[in-house]
Amino acid sequence: MPSFHNGAVEIAYLDEGEGDPILLLHGFASSKNVNWVYPTWVSELRKNGRRVIALDNRGHGESQKLYDPAQYSIPTMAGDVLALMDHLAIPQADIMGYSMGGRMAAWLSLNEPQRLRSAILGGIGIGGLIEGTGPGEKVAEALEAASLDDVTDPVGRTFRAFADQTRSDRKALAACLRGTRDLMRKEEAARIDVPVLIAVGTTDDVAGSAHALGDIIPGSEVLDIPNRDHMRAVGDKVYKVGVLDFLSRRG
Repeated sequence: MPSFHNGAVEIAYLDEGEGDPILLLHGFASSKNVNWVYPTWVSELRKNGRRVIALDNRGHGESQKLYDPAQYSIPTMAGDVLALMDHLAIPQADIMGYSMGGRMAAWLSLNEPQRLRSAILGGIGIGGLIEGTGPGEKVAEALEAASLDDVTDPVGRTFRAFADQTRSDRKALAACLRGTRDLMRKEEAARIDVPVLIAVGTTDDVAGSAHALGDIIPGSEVLDIPNRDHMRAVGDKVYKVGVLDFLSRRG
């Protein structure tokens, strides 16, 4: 698997297919494989004539593990994305992020709009982006617990089980979670002016309301993923069809 360095941090990535580039940013405790390869996103996008680039966020997958929360701010992690685009000489791309990756995509939309053709915010609504209702300190403590049996918080149990399933470095994930608490203000989200699609499962109790976020981001579109929660929306067919339609209308 190819990798590059952003400063001292080694970041693993994949780069497949030909055509207009799309960058995929996975969610917390996930990886490029778990979020995008296994649910067939990479193959579907390639079949639709796209060059697909996906990275393992720092602290995740095959990328370098760091244990200082200060090394995991959203601007720092979004900087890894820009560094990868520069490394591959990609001046502009569509960007799709899921959950934490959606927060990174939103930050890039606001602060580096010239690098984005469009942004797809998956698994992220007003709660996760602005109100801070996403995973918090109880999840970090769940990741640091001796075993899943020691975790009583239901959200903490969900993320701990997922981290165990993906064989993640739980200490690095706890640092990441504590470092990515910076939220976007409502007035900042209102200044985003790249084309945006917000896609959230209708039973997702982590992301918060997609429609409430859509009311804030000018001109954004909202895609409801029926009967899917935060973990199960990722590979849903409705999500894929909606994204491909959105991308096709971007030209």
